Amino acid sequence: MSESAALDVVVIGGGAAGLTAARELVHVGLTTLVVEVSDAVGGCVRSHDVAGITLDSGAESFATRGGTVSAFIDELGLTDAVVSPNPAGSWLHLPALRRGGSMSVPSPRNTLLGIPASPLADDVRAAIGARASFRAYLDRLRPVLTIGGSDRLGPLVTRRMGRAVLERLVSPISTGVYSADADELDIDVVAPGLNAAITRAGSLSGAVAELRSGARPGAAVLGIRGGVSRLIDAVAADIEHFGGEIRTSTRARDLQPTDLDGEPGWTLTLEGAGGAEQRVRARRVMIAASSGEAIRLLSTARTEWQRLARLDWPQPTTIELATLVIDAPALDAAPRGTGALVGSGTPGVSAKALTHVSAKWAWVAESLADDAGAGRHVLRLSYGRVGELLPTSGMSDEDVTALAVSDASAILGVPLDPAAVDGFARTRWTDAVSQAAVGQRQRVDEVREAIEDDETVAVVGSWVSGTGLASVIPDAREAARRLRRSALHTDGGI
Repeated sequence: MSESAALDVVVIGGGAAGLTAARELVHVGLTTLVVEVSDAVGGCVRSHDVAGITLDSGAESFATRGGTVSAFIDELGLTDAVVSPNPAGSWLHLPALRRGGSMSVPSPRNTLLGIPASPLADDVRAAIGARASFRAYLDRLRPVLTIGGSDRLGPLVTRRMGRAVLERLVSPISTGVYSADADELDIDVVAPGLNAAITRAGSLSGAVAELRSGARPGAAVLGIRGGVSRLIDAVAADIEHFGGEIRTSTRARDLQPTDLDGEPGWTLTLEGAGGAEQRVRARRVMIAASSGEAIRLLSTARTEWQRLARLDWPQPTTIELATLVIDAPALDAAPRGTGALVGSGTPGVSAKALTHVSAKWAWVAESLADDAGAGRHVLRLSYGRVGELLPTSGMSDEDVTALAVSDASAILGVPLDPAAVDGFARTRWTDAVSQAAVGQRQRVDEVREAIEDDETVAVVGSWVSGTGLASVIPDAREAARRLRRSALHTDGGI
């Protein structure tokens, strides 16, 4: 087993968080190695080729809040590639209001996490029915003193507006966006300021109206022509340009404290392809791995961190995405806008969401037209609800294709032919843990408090920062700057 000279930093994990952090480190001359267990960097922000078209295999947009991602994109020289999605909006595919079956309606517009600001609005009544809309309106009449502070989103919505609003409007978003049950979502994480606004407005719907009125105009999300994965490519290229090294198919099997010329440091045992091992020494370590892997490394690294493994960590949800490139001229009219979220228990559908990718992003539609003319479309279906068996578990590619075509037909209201599928790909994420779940923020705080006095280690990733690039990127940059400041101070300037 070989052992190399000490590096300044080893970054464990080559997803968006790890690469963002590594870029900060190499820019000040710190010798940095990024190790990624899979065969490519990017994590949930990767690409794949389907029927000759390069598409995002994970995240395909980024939130505009705070402007942090846009600023990062500017630094990477991708400003001109930023694009807005089709403003047509999405739909809901739900159990029918009566007599069984299913129904599809446009998603109500003036909402927050599905909670309506105007419960009697036509688009709300279309989704939940007139009686449930009136029940939701009673929220306006309930006295403010009965509200108080709430920590869980689901019980608050049920108490104030009724189960129909929860099950038909809020839950499709909580499972589709946060991979968590609404009953487990922490209000202060997913909707900062909502509790305070309730007290001011005297009702939940009034609070939503107040918060929505302060929202900035324009799209809440943006994309990148050619795919958000271009951001990953640009960051990786920048790291290597500044002398950083990126190794894929490499796992950090072990992490142990060590002495480096009288200074604290780390020894890592890296396991590469074929099981070959190498010991690497580093002055500092940035852990950007999944939650389970990060806790494993920390709890075995120091005795005082062993308690972190005993915290009540939730079981991760497994999510699978099925992407179809299909010849279906009937979809040229985008019958469900940019896609649909599916309510739990909707008959005849296993997917929890569908994105009509070629209707949402003009650059995708243009790629299809350039390739083989009009009538071809890209659809992406998402499977895997928290607490439920993954519907696609153990299924062959052929069976998943057939299921995806069947689900797409039901959701879009257009019969699709499996024989018309030109390309198919599936992507599975096995460690989806929502930072927005009640208790997760406290567990993450315990991790951060445990390591805050150790200037040689930091932890980043969506499980600590929150879901999406708008949360991951600024958190990773700040954590890297903390290590960077420590390195420059300790080493007397590099």
